[in-house]
Amino acid sequence: MFKKFVFFMVLALLTLTVGCQQQQARRPVSHSSGAFMKASVERNKKLIKNEETKIDSIIKSNTNIQYIASKKGYWYYYDKKNTTDTLRPKKGDIAFFDYEIKDLNGNIIYSDLELKGQSYRVDKQTIITGLQHGLKLMRKNETVTFLFPSHIAYGYHGDNRRIGINEPIICKVTLTDFRPENKLNEQ
Repeated sequence: MFKKFVFFMVLALLTLTVGCQQQQARRPVSHSSGAFMKASVERNKKLIKNEETKIDSIIKSNTNIQYIASKKGYWYYYDKKNTTDTLRPKKGDIAFFDYEIKDLNGNIIYSDLELKGQSYRVDKQTIITGLQHGLKLMRKNETVTFLFPSHIAYGYHGDNRRIGINEPIICKVTLTDFRPENKLNEQ
């Protein structure tokens, strides 16, 4: 019996010794060279360049319109400019606007009747990146036409209805009003 006890003790001690050794980190099963990421970056660069070429041709064909290039990667012009007001929507304000969406050929995707009466809590709600930045450039009662490349519009996914994947769009936006969030309930 004593021999069995010693045998189990030695076995337990051996198990603890082997089990408590420092484990070595496992190497990854697959070694990635980054080729997929490099190819993806190149594909996106080509896509953006192609969209910007199309937008550039629209701008060059409309010589009577003065387009403004934004620092955020889109172009716009004023259909109706408000030169008397100085205030613009800022973070937390509620912006009220109407807009329509067209493709780059000028075909209406969503009419202004379908998209009438929008509200947006500036920088606190989800909206396409282009409109998020564009609305902050506008003053009350201004109408601005934006040319958005797909990456700041509906992107790779589209809108699952009428706007396709990687589709640049033209948005004509009218900012009807904006108010600070805390003043909204007072009226």
